[in-house]
Amino acid sequence: MSTVKFHPDTPADIKTPGLHLLTVNTPNGAKVQVFLEELARHYGRDKMQWTTRLIKMGDAHLGQKSEWYLSLNPNGRIPLLVDVSPQNPDTARPVAVHETSAELMYLQEKFDTDNVFGFTDPIERTEMLSWLFFWHGSGAPYMGNLGYFKRNAPHNQFAIDRFKKESTRIFGVLEIRLSGKYNEEDGPREYLAGRGKGKYSIADIGTWPWVRIWENSWSEEERSAFPHLKAWIDRIAAREPVQIGIGSTYSSK
Repeated sequence: MSTVKFHPDTPADIKTPGLHLLTVNTPNGAKVQVFLEELARHYGRDKMQWTTRLIKMGDAHLGQKSEWYLSLNPNGRIPLLVDVSPQNPDTARPVAVHETSAELMYLQEKFDTDNVFGFTDPIERTEMLSWLFFWHGSGAPYMGNLGYFKRNAPHNQFAIDRFKKESTRIFGVLEIRLSGKYNEEDGPREYLAGRGKGKYSIADIGTWPWVRIWENSWSEEERSAFPHLKAWIDRIAAREPVQIGIGSTYSSK
């Protein structure tokens, strides 16, 4: 997160006071989309407002590698949050937040005043962050590389096998966590972080959009080895804000 100065080519709508999401409906984009919809459902759209700009990937002027976008996020990746507040953008430099886990944390800390999707207990909060970063640093890179090689280098079986194997291992870690294997007193969990059965939090929101697409690379027989993970996927998928967050609102026309 950093304060930024707008580039001359920055679209006018992003300069207006308020919260702005720059996204594409990919697993990474869906993390923030889903969380914004969850916040809006709980706190109301009158209190939780933002604009959405669907980035045209690869477009020289409107894409994630354009000069105005790089001035906000030098890494040139989506999604990106731009928070122009307080309400006078001429006297307060906007805040740009990149990296999905940082974006989820920013939104949770600033807007989730009831801690519906976070924890006040320091141990539970640390647990939440551990699982949030576990997926950010382990699961997403493996699944992302698997998808890349399957699409762009299908002849490279070594790479495909390696990233599928590592992704499968990560599924196994999530399965152990959700099964409660090493915590017999509480039994199976419903969510990744929190005492007892756990509580739906940004740890789940940051993980689910990737895991839900495992059908693209894993057969039904392969997925059957992770029954608790499958139940977790279905449990989150049933939430209406989640369906809105991955739906047509965030798809290019």
